[in-house]
Amino acid sequence: MKKVTKAVIPAAGFGTRFLPFAKSVPKELIPLVDKPVLQYVVEEAAACGIKEILLIISKGKESLLNVFAPAPELEAQLSKKNRLSELAEVMETAEKVQIKYVYQEQLNGLGGAILCAEEFAAGDPFAILNGDTVMSSGNGVPVLGQLMEVFEKTQATVMALETVPSELVSRYGIAGGRMIAPDVLKIEKIVEKPSVEEAPSRLAVAARYIYTADIFEHLKVTKPGKGGEIQLPDATALLMAQGAEVYGKVFSGTRHDIGDKLSFLKATVEFGLRRREFKTAFASWLSETVRRIEEGKNV
Repeated sequence: MKKVTKAVIPAAGFGTRFLPFAKSVPKELIPLVDKPVLQYVVEEAAACGIKEILLIISKGKESLLNVFAPAPELEAQLSKKNRLSELAEVMETAEKVQIKYVYQEQLNGLGGAILCAEEFAAGDPFAILNGDTVMSSGNGVPVLGQLMEVFEKTQATVMALETVPSELVSRYGIAGGRMIAPDVLKIEKIVEKPSVEEAPSRLAVAARYIYTADIFEHLKVTKPGKGGEIQLPDATALLMAQGAEVYGKVFSGTRHDIGDKLSFLKATVEFGLRRREFKTAFASWLSETVRRIEEGKNV
């Protein structure tokens, strides 16, 4: 029985949906309250027992590496001032996981990014966590951990799924198949960004995956699909055509796609309201602001 101890975080894209901000700052460094999105993603992986992470970046996004790099001067200052909780927060994640990186020289889609991880995977199963997406658990188990529970039983590829409205199916890869448990789908097909008429269901692939190393041989022969990019769902279809089983876990929780402006705004409010130190004051300010806007007053 293989365990998943490696994870890949694709973070090479330009973040065009968040321009002009993403022109100078990677979208993965957008903060939710006081923590960059990338840190939430790495913390989810670490909480699930991941020991090694490969961060896939492109030229100009080296600042992502600073999030977990040692900062001796900062650490010394925090220690000197006895700010031990901040010191622990700065150092904790980097102490739990080993983070490596590789450049994606050609930005040719998620499939192309994952191909950069073949040497890192070294034949082992591995997780994929989209670097611009934060997941909130709905049952106390991180979303990646929910996928791991399915993988431990099946030893097969598993991906997170969520139900989306019909008008949004064209934004995602949509999975079809048969339910073998209340929240587990045995996937028979995946259609990348289909029309409503083409969609096999309303179950969208949702930014977290576990793959066996077999995927690499199929990625190498996958032709560019929609957008001229190597699509991971297309490679997964080839994998299934060879008889491999692929499962989907309808996860308990919420996906926050930080590359989408509305989703980012919602996440900012939600994560702000979770913070005990200013939850009450923030909620009061939000209510007052909504009232003023509805009344047409200056805010």
